[in-house]
Amino acid sequence: MRLALKELIRRPGRFVAAAVILTLISVLLMFIGGLLDGLLDSSTGAFRIQRGNLIAYSASSSRSLPRSRIPVEIKDQVARVEGVKSVGGFSTVQVAARPESDPQTRKLIPTILIGYELPPRGLPGDSLDKGSVYADSALKSRGIKAGDFLLLGSPRIPVKVIGFVDDSRYSGQISLWGSMETWSEVTQAVRPGSGGTDTVQALVIDDTSDNPEAAKRIEDATGASIEVLTISEAIDSLPGVATQRSTINQIIGVTVFIALVVISLFFALITIERTTLYGILKAIGASSSTLFLGVTSQAVAVTLLACSIAGLASVGLAVFLPPGTLPFSLSVGRVALSVGLLLFAAIAGCTFSLRRVLRIDPAAAIGE
Repeated sequence: MRLALKELIRRPGRFVAAAVILTLISVLLMFIGGLLDGLLDSSTGAFRIQRGNLIAYSASSSRSLPRSRIPVEIKDQVARVEGVKSVGGFSTVQVAARPESDPQTRKLIPTILIGYELPPRGLPGDSLDKGSVYADSALKSRGIKAGDFLLLGSPRIPVKVIGFVDDSRYSGQISLWGSMETWSEVTQAVRPGSGGTDTVQALVIDDTSDNPEAAKRIEDATGASIEVLTISEAIDSLPGVATQRSTINQIIGVTVFIALVVISLFFALITIERTTLYGILKAIGASSSTLFLGVTSQAVAVTLLACSIAGLASVGLAVFLPPGTLPFSLSVGRVALSVGLLLFAAIAGCTFSLRRVLRIDPAAAIGE
């Protein structure tokens, strides 16, 4: 293996082509992964920051938040179930917003107004005054500051932004977090008849029983009028989430396969070029496993170099990408997964050279 690494250092030009191609593949892999995470984050943030561990929809809603309607008496029934620590309403309405400072602007801001009773992480426990909202920090990229007013919908209902919360977007749009009274007022104004104080769209439940049967117990207590899901199940039920994850993961799989093919072809050619050298090494006592380990170490070293360059490029993209432009989110876990997949491709690709190494006959190779 030391001989293989010395060759890598003394003759780097031989590996430039493979390094460049793997770097481009690594950048593509990390970019696609970051894009997937960004898309999912922008669609699921409002659910991921919930302090409760369960979410309930009406049984007839097919796990659709806009179609769900739960009467307040159901909320009271859930609150009396053993193990339920707290329960609160959770409702949303999609509405266009415009800054009060520029009411005539045509550049409307697509937002989701969320009425809540149980404060998620990042929001204060005190109830908000009517007409006051916390906004996702992505709104800052639109020039909005704490203390500014937004005009919601065609009725131009004013709400005051009193603070910001991170990573709380929903359905790819900027979220505004207000009281249920604020949500009811705006909903009645922009969609008459669809909002009221006697119903909520969903319930966020904080169940402390730590019982896998908690969801069924709560459903039974309400006469099966609601369907109770864990936070992860609710996220997977959001429109487009499962499709996005499946589609982009397939693209990632194809990218890894391409990397495997590139490494296989490159090191197969190198093995052919080194047939005489391998024959000499075998003649002086080197085993096939030692030679194969050398090929693998070179592939791993080239892959790690490519991943390092790609990682720096991806971090640069994440840092300098203007907020609110491209849903790109790069995490340590995503980078580590990309590196792991490419290392797997490198090692798997080298196995195609193993047969050639094993079949080398020292006498025949030296004679040729």
